[in-house]
Amino acid sequence: MLVDSHCHLDFATFADDLDEVVARAGEAGVGMMVTIATSIEGCGSARRVAERFPNIYCSVGVHPHEAKTDGQKSSDLLVRLAKHDKTVGIGETGLDYYYEHSPRGDQQVSFRAHIEAARETGLPVIVHTRDADEDTAAILSEEMKRAPFSGLIHCFSSGPKLAEIAVELGLYISVSGIATFKPAEELRQTLATVPMERLLIETDAPYLAPVPNRGKRNEPAYVVHTAAALAELRGQPVNEIETSTTDNFFKLFNRVERP
Repeated sequence: MLVDSHCHLDFATFADDLDEVVARAGEAGVGMMVTIATSIEGCGSARRVAERFPNIYCSVGVHPHEAKTDGQKSSDLLVRLAKHDKTVGIGETGLDYYYEHSPRGDQQVSFRAHIEAARETGLPVIVHTRDADEDTAAILSEEMKRAPFSGLIHCFSSGPKLAEIAVELGLYISVSGIATFKPAEELRQTLATVPMERLLIETDAPYLAPVPNRGKRNEPAYVVHTAAALAELRGQPVNEIETSTTDNFFKLFNRVERP
């Protein structure tokens, strides 16, 4: 069984054919999906998708793009929202200095509030980082010293230093379709150094469809292509990648009952 550990099935692009999308995922061997919230309103829509399907779970969180208007200054609301039994993660949260849709200070405050919510709930924090490796590493390291928490860096596209720090902190790294893109050779070299027991795979659907579907709307069924690319990169059979990444998912997302 494969798991798509990060997708956005509540987005409008799936509104007309979500049943078919989920069915295609099952046909491709994707037995479980986590649909990720990006705003407080999105926590509700992600939860409703999870309630419709027995093999879909959800998260609660605010994307750094939304930190200016929706960012959290404390863990209180996130902890309350996370009490739903299909909520299995906190996020996505983190830092995005590429677009800077929200001030950096607001992003950092909200990021720390999400980490505190992860501590209080025992759920993993789901980290987004773009063009912010140094501050992401600093916040993760500082917060881990304060008190431990679990989590992962999703859709990893950063350099080897952040990967090394994440692994040292006990965090996981999630591989997306970016790893299949021709210009991503440096990223592939970094991913090859990450211990297998710390890797997950995802689509980030509807974004970042992997080769051979690049340019199309992404969907959970396409995670098979990322698994195949990771297998080739690491010189392992695809079934080993499937087994390892699925085992890692259930270790990290420990609220999910394994079928």
